[in-house]
Amino acid sequence: MSQFMRPNIILLKEGTDASQGKAQIISNINACQAVVGVIKTTLGPRGMDKLIENNGETTITNDGATVMKKLNICHPAAKILVDIAKAQDNEVGDGTTSVVVLAGEILKEAKNFLEDGLVGPQIIKGFRTACQLCLTKLEDIAVDLKEKTNEEKRSMLIKCAETTLNSKLVADYKTFFAKMSVDAVSMLGEDLTVSAVGIKKVSGGSVTDTMLIEGVAFKKTFSYAGFEQQPKKFTNPKILLLNLELELKAEKDNAEVRLTDPDQYQSIVDAEWNIIYEKLELIANSGANVVLSRLAIGDLATQYFADRNIFCAGRVDQDDLERMRRATGGEVQTTVQGVQSTVLGTCGEFEEKQIGAERYNLFMQCSNTKSSTILIRGGAEQFIEEAARSLNDSIMIVRRAMHNTKIVGGGGAVEMELSRFLREYARSITGKQQLVINYFARALEVIPRTLAQNSGADSTLILNQLRQKHAVDGLAGRWFGVDCIECGITDCVANYIWEPVVVKMSALSAATEAACLILSIDETVTNPKSEQPAGGGP
Repeated sequence: MSQFMRPNIILLKEGTDASQGKAQIISNINACQAVVGVIKTTLGPRGMDKLIENNGETTITNDGATVMKKLNICHPAAKILVDIAKAQDNEVGDGTTSVVVLAGEILKEAKNFLEDGLVGPQIIKGFRTACQLCLTKLEDIAVDLKEKTNEEKRSMLIKCAETTLNSKLVADYKTFFAKMSVDAVSMLGEDLTVSAVGIKKVSGGSVTDTMLIEGVAFKKTFSYAGFEQQPKKFTNPKILLLNLELELKAEKDNAEVRLTDPDQYQSIVDAEWNIIYEKLELIANSGANVVLSRLAIGDLATQYFADRNIFCAGRVDQDDLERMRRATGGEVQTTVQGVQSTVLGTCGEFEEKQIGAERYNLFMQCSNTKSSTILIRGGAEQFIEEAARSLNDSIMIVRRAMHNTKIVGGGGAVEMELSRFLREYARSITGKQQLVINYFARALEVIPRTLAQNSGADSTLILNQLRQKHAVDGLAGRWFGVDCIECGITDCVANYIWEPVVVKMSALSAATEAACLILSIDETVTNPKSEQPAGGGP
């Protein structure tokens, strides 16, 4: 009778769902497979685009990271794939689709092991060993182009950028944009800060009207009366950068003032006018021809500068002001007291120009420039947005390739070579790890297989041809991959289908870590009430 008197021990709140065990791991893998199924068709130069509508905003893209972000995935395990796509995008810029597809395929192979009774930790151990072997092999087989001349290095960077742009919406203009990406990054100096490349989108015109400016360009800011009288063009101007407000403030916004005599009020107003006039006079005496401020420049200051043939722009975006600092050599000032000529920047030419339907301020021919701006033109807004994403990927790849001059063959060639290497290694060991590493090698083949499928080729035939090339031809067949255009196989290095080795190393590491993380989760605890919007209850 005593067992019926024992109270139930409740550890979790009412309504909490706790799923655990092997079934839970397989459920998580299935969720990830569903996500991979959506993104898989975007891989390669013949990959399809996705049209995603979210809150009335339409996006057309085949960029893996963008698709993953826009899908608004809510499954907790599948969100890990979103995170690795974002990490790959932030780290190297390209390979975002590959990393998700690879992680999905590794999990697919692990699912078979789990159903056969192999425990998660054994699978994780094998996958991590295989990944480490792949990273070491990548370092060994990568082609180092460090000893090349500057012209050959530039050509190498353009080829890497073209490989990235091959699968984008702007693939038809890949050479045009690849050269632009290399030129833009070449202007950044030693630190190669990506934020120093500004990408501005201007509707209208042809995509080939896209221009690279050696310096900074930004859209005309809000301006007051008197702006029309200011000069719109300078040669070798002195530029003053400010983080300072140049307008009169309403008295009630600042302080409470108690007066004993009405005449005192006029002296307070005069003092405010004197303060702003003193600021404006100091700026005019500094010798600056162009004044840019992060904060507002009011109508009084605008008219004052117009009378003295000085151009001014207020409310300049923080990023644009920082790029102006890098490009012109000026320093941002928070006060106009004691402004020295050494803090003024300069450029070869300044002009305010009509581009499309907008007016832009262009600061060009900056001699010591460490900044550049790309003005993207095009018809449809969605096309311009996708072109901007493609250029961002291309710029990131060029930047990485400048730091690390080692390249590998694209088109699935390096994955086939690593797969062959792992199969050979697996034959030299015994036990369960042999099986796990062997199946990791099989998972790597998903990249060439998907490239072939998306190109409309016979993936089975192409994979067999690639296996034979890599197994029999040795070094001569090492870089054979999928030719997505001719639906066959080709030597990717000889045909300039190149990728920086850091892209592949990052993708392999991220995909393996994500797969191991998902395999290590054997219980998911969720409280449905916590997902509901908060009500007005106690």
